[in-house]
Amino acid sequence: MQTIEEASDPELGILHEAYCFPAFQSRKVTHGELWELLGALVDEAGNLARDEIGRSAEGRPLYAVRFGSGPTRVMLWSQMHGDEPSHTLGLADLFAYVAREPDDERVRLLSEALTVVAVPMLNPDGAERFLRTNAQGVDVNRDARAWTSPELRALRGLHGEFSPEFVFNLHDQDVRKRVGKSERLTAFALLATPGGPEMEDDEQRVRGKRLCAAIVRAVQPLVGDRVARFPDEYHPAGSGEFTQRAGSVSVLLECGFWPDDPEKQFLRKLSFAALLGGLQALADGSHADTPLDAYESLEENHTQVFDTLIRGGTVVIPGQEPFRADVAADFATPLELRDGTTSSIGDLAGYTARVVVDAEGLFVHPEREAMDEMGGLRGGLPASFTVRRGVEPESEAVSIVRRGVLRGDEDDG
Repeated sequence: MQTIEEASDPELGILHEAYCFPAFQSRKVTHGELWELLGALVDEAGNLARDEIGRSAEGRPLYAVRFGSGPTRVMLWSQMHGDEPSHTLGLADLFAYVAREPDDERVRLLSEALTVVAVPMLNPDGAERFLRTNAQGVDVNRDARAWTSPELRALRGLHGEFSPEFVFNLHDQDVRKRVGKSERLTAFALLATPGGPEMEDDEQRVRGKRLCAAIVRAVQPLVGDRVARFPDEYHPAGSGEFTQRAGSVSVLLECGFWPDDPEKQFLRKLSFAALLGGLQALADGSHADTPLDAYESLEENHTQVFDTLIRGGTVVIPGQEPFRADVAADFATPLELRDGTTSSIGDLAGYTARVVVDAEGLFVHPEREAMDEMGGLRGGLPASFTVRRGVEPESEAVSIVRRGVLRGDEDDG
């Protein structure tokens, strides 16, 4: 059987391509769509089973999928925020692999060494709306004190009954996060969850760091240096913190951004690799010997970047003196590139963006909708600009940005 180091190559990505659910081509998968396909696969598989662990606020069943009979108990949950589906798809693809290849050497190892229980969609009401919160408007991931949401109460019950040694808390993060202060956008971030505000490195948390380090080795062949360490944060009402306090080794895994991947099809592959790599490291014991440096040396997940940045140009506003300024825009829906408004104007040296327009030596002409009723330029209005070669409005257009979207080399006709 391969160790995690031997498996740290593109093999996990190739494996995903062989077993992923081809029907899930959109990131917006509803509860019904997920369980119509995944439920049929689980119910027909000889090595998978599912249980209903509770109901959502609107009465949708919450299913947990189980496999394996080994001594190490592992619990995973995904999409407690309804608009964070990457790991839900990754889990579905992992189950497909396990179901279709029960005699595969890796699957046998997982099944003999681990007992796994996973909740692929903890917040189905939020998933129906593709919103972060549940139908009560509650952030399920910040409910581990009040226990208002039936979804988190169900997870608490499952955790108490199952008593997992390890838990995987699975999320998607803001696509605008970057690795350290570099211009690399974060594809994947990890956190060994602290058990208290002191952020102590007790034995339990060190085990989490070693597991994170093993997962880093599994995903780096796919994304290189776009892996970040989630900043040390402690949220008393957080679900991961609750499970860490309750005695589990809790790790947070966040899928981030990948270019030209609006439907998160690459990110689901990344999730598959992270989950399978992490589970294999637990099954073969290699996580215990993984150097902490693979996790601790990662740069921190840093402040978000802009969606679009017009850098280095001279802004031309009718009736005013032209002035040197950078112009940044952000989308209301960043994956769909919709409703981009101007977010910052001025000296933005040191900042970066998902799309950078080089306007050095050029002139940035705001369109009418980018200006207020008095003819001034301000934030919050549609980010529509034409980058031209001259100060004259009739000069040659080099690039056009319409509501934050770069249209390329074209005129404004």
